[in-house]
Amino acid sequence: MQIDIDYEALPKRTIFCIDMKSFYASCSAIALGLDPLTCYLAVVGDTKRDGSVVLAATPRLKKEFGIKTGSRLFEIPRDPKIKVVNAEMLTYLQISTCLTEFFTRYVPFEAIHTYSVDESFLDVKGTERLWGDKKALARRIQNDMLHQFGLTCSIGIGPNMLLSKVCLDLEAKKKGIAEWTYDDVEKKLWNIAPLREMWGIGSRIEKRLNKLGIFSVGQLANAPLTLLEKHFGIIGNQLYYHAHGVDLSQLGAPIIEGQISFGKSQILLRDYVDPKEVKHVILEMCEEVARRARTAKKAGRTVSLGIGYSKDEFGEGGFQRSITLQDATNITLEIYKACLKLFHQYHQGQTVRSISISLSNIVNDDQVQLSLFEPEKPRQRELGYVMDFIREKYGADKLLRAVSYTQAGTAKHRSKLVGGHKS
Repeated sequence: MQIDIDYEALPKRTIFCIDMKSFYASCSAIALGLDPLTCYLAVVGDTKRDGSVVLAATPRLKKEFGIKTGSRLFEIPRDPKIKVVNAEMLTYLQISTCLTEFFTRYVPFEAIHTYSVDESFLDVKGTERLWGDKKALARRIQNDMLHQFGLTCSIGIGPNMLLSKVCLDLEAKKKGIAEWTYDDVEKKLWNIAPLREMWGIGSRIEKRLNKLGIFSVGQLANAPLTLLEKHFGIIGNQLYYHAHGVDLSQLGAPIIEGQISFGKSQILLRDYVDPKEVKHVILEMCEEVARRARTAKKAGRTVSLGIGYSKDEFGEGGFQRSITLQDATNITLEIYKACLKLFHQYHQGQTVRSISISLSNIVNDDQVQLSLFEPEKPRQRELGYVMDFIREKYGADKLLRAVSYTQAGTAKHRSKLVGGHKS
């Protein structure tokens, strides 16, 4: 079944998706009195660890030396003109807050959605009399930002969040400013492949779509809606309409409803050979995942565990497996037991270097069913909220599990970090 899209009936909005170029590296360069566009600078998690990940690099370092986000410190040439600095996450967050305030010059606060530290959406519909047409406003924002902060940005323009974001990622980052309209859906949006380049489609959904013979957004748009709904439910409906460039979500809403999950991942500071030590870190991470779910007053039924092996290991490099519980939960030990079951089933003794845990299939916490056979469950649930309150009031490191004080634990060290890095 194919549905004719009446684009004329859709809301006429003007959404800017603004991305600060090489934000971390640019902020660090400016702090050192350097020009972000001409200097050679890399931001890493920890300058004292050769294996530390590059979090950002200035454009010139990327172009001339091939150093980019995800590279390792040891890959950066020992060249005197290259500066390597630690991430200053607190500074970046403060500048991000200042940028949000900066955007209020052009639109009201409620018309701004901070999508990430370096990316924001602005609904600029109705500002034409103040600032001129949308391209003129985009250029003004770029010029004012450069003058006030020394930062450069790219701006994608579209009739909704989806098209403005995809326009940003695929065209505006190359041109500086670009616009996609509904007229561009077939000639630009439908050409996107692989599917993971489409905002809102992750690797898991991509693999499931590939199994249905769908490898591009154009193929997704021309797939039968009934087929997508059969395999994906309501998400299949949204995938279909997004492939046609239709996005009716309000500013700040998830691009695909129902895609919400709570997760935690980390690259360990060293190789973990002993499975007991790996379990210590898994418990710490389950605590954090459960806390994030409780903060949102949510619980989940599906627990996922990802294990990445050390580069010194031979083989496929790890595994990612999920298990669905009978009842939704946000209790740390229940999530931990599910992770242990997956770990025991799929881990074959390899050295571990990274761990990821997520809780999905989300429901509201007040929808969780009580069981006569688990009389302690309400008490465990309330205990979790009490522990969250203590940590929120006195600090994350003021209430830790015993495993965090072992050599394997990472929570005590990470509690001193901001965004996983030095502040």
